Amino acid sequence: MSDRRPIKERTTSWARTLAKWAASTGLSPNQISVIGVFISLGAMANFYYHHYLAAAVCITCRLLCNMLDGMVAVEHNKKSPSGEIFNELPDRISDTLSIVGAAYACDMVQLGLWASLLALLTAYIRTLCSGAGATADFGGPMAKQQRMKLLIGAGVVLAWRPHWDVHLLPATLALILVGSAYTCWRRASRAIHELDSQK
Repeated sequence: MSDRRPIKERTTSWARTLAKWAASTGLSPNQISVIGVFISLGAMANFYYHHYLAAAVCITCRLLCNMLDGMVAVEHNKKSPSGEIFNELPDRISDTLSIVGAAYACDMVQLGLWASLLALLTAYIRTLCSGAGATADFGGPMAKQQRMKLLIGAGVVLAWRPHWDVHLLPATLALILVGSAYTCWRRASRAIHELDSQK
């Protein structure tokens, strides 16, 4: 498994064109990563004010930033010594903002905090295990892409049926929580098995 997160859209012509344009603007990969955080603030605010379609659009744009920062760094040779920090830290902040925003929208803040904590733990376990010598594991079933796509899907549905938010958002958050917990266990157990088999 590669140390780079597998994103199937990265190989598409539209993604390559978008990355080429982003590189031509002079934006650094680190700046693109930070822009993603501000977009996630927009997602949080839109969830809070029940602007669900706008929240879904913001999360989609944030995911585009997460894809483009790596593409600009690698394909357009704009890596920096601090790039790994900017690649990871803004992601964790953006995840938390989006999840907690959805929690405020349905008045289930504690559930959102637990879901965001487990989401953070999935990334922590990946980094911890990779540092210990295991292969970087971006597997799910509730990795970043899956968590955010669930929130995007919920936002799109609620733009059509906003009164479903009291049921759909808690269910989405609960699914993120349980799925993230299983992802944590799965990543940790696979890394332990891999490291122990190297004896």
